[in-house]
Amino acid sequence: MTHAFSSRRPTLTHLNADTTWLLLLPIPLSHPPGKKRLYFYILIDPWLAAEVEDAVRGIEEIAARSPSPLLEWWIDAVLIFHEFTDHMHQPTLLTLSPSTPIFATSKAFSATSSWKHFRTVRQIGGLSGDWKDGGTGERRVPDWMGVHRIAYTGNDLLYFHSAILIYFSRDEKDDAEAEAILYTPHSISPSNLEPLTTAKPGVEILTLLHGLHGTSLEGFWKKPQLNMGAHNGLRVERMLGLKYWVGTHNEVKRGGGVVGWFLRRVGASVEDTLKGEAEGGEGREEVRFVEVGNGESLALE
Repeated sequence: MTHAFSSRRPTLTHLNADTTWLLLLPIPLSHPPGKKRLYFYILIDPWLAAEVEDAVRGIEEIAARSPSPLLEWWIDAVLIFHEFTDHMHQPTLLTLSPSTPIFATSKAFSATSSWKHFRTVRQIGGLSGDWKDGGTGERRVPDWMGVHRIAYTGNDLLYFHSAILIYFSRDEKDDAEAEAILYTPHSISPSNLEPLTTAKPGVEILTLLHGLHGTSLEGFWKKPQLNMGAHNGLRVERMLGLKYWVGTHNEVKRGGGVVGWFLRRVGASVEDTLKGEAEGGEGREEVRFVEVGNGESLALE
């Protein structure tokens, strides 16, 4: 991580074995924050992630090589993919300061708003919307970054198959090209990502956060696919020409309630998927897949 600080590149840290992430975005030198921070810290789908604020303060001290100021909060934004507890864990979220802004998809937005704990809760808008206005004015999303949701256009059970796009730029000019992280823990069809290939100004997808395992509900009509798995990840990776594909949401969890009776998981690896495609005559291409373990970090060079 020290190398990432010196190169001022975005860094991903895996905070549990499932799909909780801390994303560090270097704040442009031309846009000094009021709190005199070096990084903008985004917490993604927090679940059983203890002492995150202390960890972030320590990161900032290492990066700045000086003691950090006393602040009410250190997490600059929390992103919530959907309302299930492995993405939106209420006990974990309520440990955060009420000043921490929450950005969530529709059902998670309704749930977190109902808690009356956070002062700022915003629903993540679609890709065509303007996210830069940031909300109430109390905590604005900086002009050099934004967040959008890309939704599946078909019949999507429980709204699983969508993606969150986190984009950022070192240049504040309106026509500057942006870099981005694409977070889709339950997968999304490549056809729904086509707007990214023609976006103006351009968006370079640095990293895809996409699972390897396929999961479905057996015994239902058409056997709904909850996670599309490694083969779909390969299709997205090839379509967008990514620098990194990072595995997420691969932890095997025991399903409870009625859903647990029908849930089926098929484990896979990138190597096995590539081998299967080669045997099927589709050819073999190199894929830059990275497994970031619990507590590990990846600098996005």
